[in-house]
Amino acid sequence: MLFKKYHIVIFKDKQGTCRKVGLRGGVFLLFIFLFAGMAAGNVFLWQRYAQSMKVEKSLSLAEKTIHEQKTQLLGLAQKLGALQKSLSRIHDFDSKLRVMIDLDQDSSQTVTPKGGIQSETFSNGYLPLYRQELLARKMHSFLKQLNVEARLEEVKQQEILAQLREKNDLLESTPSIWPTTGWVTSPFGWRTSPFTGKREHHPGIDISAPPGTPIYAPAKGKVILSGNRHDGYGVQVKLYHGGNTVTRYAHMKRSAVKQGQEVTRGELIGYVGNSGRSTGPHLHYEVRKAEVAVNPMKFILN
Repeated sequence: MLFKKYHIVIFKDKQGTCRKVGLRGGVFLLFIFLFAGMAAGNVFLWQRYAQSMKVEKSLSLAEKTIHEQKTQLLGLAQKLGALQKSLSRIHDFDSKLRVMIDLDQDSSQTVTPKGGIQSETFSNGYLPLYRQELLARKMHSFLKQLNVEARLEEVKQQEILAQLREKNDLLESTPSIWPTTGWVTSPFGWRTSPFTGKREHHPGIDISAPPGTPIYAPAKGKVILSGNRHDGYGVQVKLYHGGNTVTRYAHMKRSAVKQGQEVTRGELIGYVGNSGRSTGPHLHYEVRKAEVAVNPMKFILN
């Protein structure tokens, strides 16, 4: 019955004409199967599309979460790096205090932490590691190292506080602040002489500043020299701080103290100038212990 010939009649509205199309049953059945197959295929493709959209949305959300976690990890890594730098500054401050109060330096040396050597910074050692798991493990290791160093530093600070209580007078007499404001143009140590061009040892630091800039005593002491001695240093002041410690302030414009005068830390002692053998306005600042020149930067705390 299905394979008989069928006729489809198409009437044209309001014209009274019609058109007849003949189809065999097999062709008609084929159209039915094709329509059913297309409908089923559309349903299947729609389901697949819905599933793919759901997976894509989940993947996008996961990528966003991973990006946020990665950003947080890197931000934490930078904060840990800054924390390590702060700990390093505390360690340097500790070393300066020990020099000032003549405390044994060997006791301030710490063992190499388990997490790595102290000189390796967290930023240089860990920030290039962008894999999250590896970065997290490195941060945990660094935190353990930092915890050990912080505890050791706390012990050293307690030791220093105890020494400071015993050596309060020594601390007051130890030069520990900048004598003037300006820029260090020539540090302590070997350099090329600006006058002869030969290699020479510079026994202090040169602080460049405008003429007339005030110069202050970095600690209490007694003025043992004040004025122009025509020895290349020009107008100068020398302070004796006790404990075989002497400081010199040279190339001054003029002195504000007299020989034999007692001064305290922060008291005005003169003004920056360009007297003596000088290439420009600056203060030549020396610290000597038992007549031996030492680097003034080891004593400056501010």
